[in-house]
Parts: sequence; structure tokens; C-alpha cells
Amino acid sequence: MADRGFLDQGSNVSKAKTSTRWDLTARVLAAILGGYAAAYAATAFLSVYLPLMRSDRVVFASLACFVVYTFAIIYAFAARSALRVWLVLAGATALMALAAYLPSDFGVRP
Repeated sequence: MADRGFLDQGSNVSKAKTSTRWDLTARVLAAILGGYAAAYAATAFLSVYLPLMRSDRVVFASLACFVVYTFAIIYAFAARSALRVWLVLAGATALMALAAYLPSDFGVRP
């Protein structure tokens, strides 16, 4: 059998998993909507739990939300699947929002 060299490498590319339109749409929506929700929850969480004066906590949390949003956008396209992106963002958002909005009756808020 003759050595095809370059042509054999091309056959591996065709076997690689390609993103479908639905996968790309799910990732874009996760980056935009899920990232926004995660940034909002992180801002609320940091505004409550940072050990600073209240005005400093709010300013720092507002600036940190840009980092969270950027991380969410990068993660949305770096993760293995769109489902994983949605689960991670939804889980992180739920945990931070729950911790930020727990009533003070439970004694968990500072």
C-alpha cells in the first residue's frame, strides 16, 4: 500500500467532532445570560461577605463582577460541552445567590 502522507492527516480532521449550530447557540446564550447571572450573583455575594466597609465592599464587588463575567464567557467556549457550561454556571450562580440572600434570621450573614 502506498504511503499517502498528507492525505492521511486530513482524514483525522474529518473525524474530529465539529460544533453544531445548536451547540454554538447554547454556548453563546450561556456566555451572555449565564455569565450575566453569575456576575450578578457574585456582586451580591461579595457585597455581603467581603470584610471591608460597606461602600468599599460594593465598589470592589462591582469591579470584580467584570472579572466573573469575563471568566464565564471564556469558560463557555473552553468547556467540553454546552451542558457542562450551563450546569457549572447555574450551580455557581445558585450557590452565590443563595448565600447572598439568605435571611439574617439564620445567622449566616455578617
